[in-house]
This record gives sequence, structure tokens and C-alpha cells, in this order.
Amino acid sequence: MIGKLKGTIEELGDDYVLVDVHGVCYVAYCSSRTLSRLGSVGEACVLFIETYVREDQLKLFGFMSALEREWFNLLQSVQGVGAKVALAVLSTLTPSELANAIALQDRTAVSRAQGVGPKVAVRIVTELKNKAPAFAGEAIGNIALKQELGEGVAAAPVADAVSALTNLGYSRDQAANAVAAAMKTAGEGADSAKLIRLGLKELAR
Repeated sequence: MIGKLKGTIEELGDDYVLVDVHGVCYVAYCSSRTLSRLGSVGEACVLFIETYVREDQLKLFGFMSALEREWFNLLQSVQGVGAKVALAVLSTLTPSELANAIALQDRTAVSRAQGVGPKVAVRIVTELKNKAPAFAGEAIGNIALKQELGEGVAAAPVADAVSALTNLGYSRDQAANAVAAAMKTAGEGADSAKLIRLGLKELAR
């Protein structure tokens, strides 16, 4: 089982990279986000690998981080999501953005990925909502608040402030982050008006 590749980029394709490891070249299929961050032909690269072994094929999938690889596997635990769709989701959203979208039950953000229809997007945010915090990465700080918003159980001033900022054109994720920062300044008992005002200051930075 191959878990990691360290080598030189031999070739870059639309959905794969050919990595030369001491004269042996491996084809690793990657998300477009990973491919865009790899560098150019001839440069060194490191990829975390998920190995698929089937009766008729052996396929390698490459990722920039172990967390991205974890999400690749996690996404495929959802009915209707295979390797191709999982890579499409990871091409559209970073692991932390995906964790945030699931916590917020933001089906629209997930459905931006190619091949992800409304039904699959609903299944992803529903089936993975309890697993997202463990794979939130750098988004872990505000994930609990976003889950409360996603489940509709957040305090009224918080929910109202997020709704107001969203109505001004900010994404739910941006609005939730801003309100979370505002709460640290204003305290837990702040009303929605104060949270909106402080949230706008955060967004203006």
C-alpha cells in the first residue's frame, strides 16, 4: 500500500500528475486545487496517497495534506459519492471550507462542485454533520457555533446577526465568522444590533 510519494513532477495532466520517484513514475489522480498547488514539471513534490485496488485496476489518488485525504474517504461514505465526485468537491472547497459548509448545512456551497446535484448535496451535509468537527482543521474554532446555526438552535441575537450580514451579500460562512469574532468582543449577552455592528467592522478589515 502506497501512503506517500516524494519525487519530481514528470508530467501534469487535466486530472493527474506523473511523479518520478527514483526513475519509477507513478500516476496520481488529484483535485484541480491540488494540481494548481503542485508546481511545474521538474519541481519536487510530496503527495499523500490513497491507493485503490480493484480486480481490474490499481489507482492512486494524490492530496496535498493528510486532512484532504481524510475528506476524500469521508465523502465517499455518503451514498452516491464516488472518487470522481469526491475529487470534484475537493476541487471546489478546501477541507476547512467543506467542514464549515457542512456545519452550516450550506447545500448551495457543496452543490457548486461539478457533478453534485441538490440531492447529493443534501446527503453530504446531512450525513456528515456529526463528523465535520473532527475534520475541521483550521476551522475548528468556530465549528460549534456554525453547527448551532446549521441546526437552527443558535441564540436568537446570533442567528439574527448572521442573517442580517448574509442579506448584505456576505456568505453564511463569512457572516458566521464575523459574528463569532464580534461575540468575543461584545460578550455572550450582546444583542443582534451590537453583533451586526461589530461583525461589519470585522468584515471591513
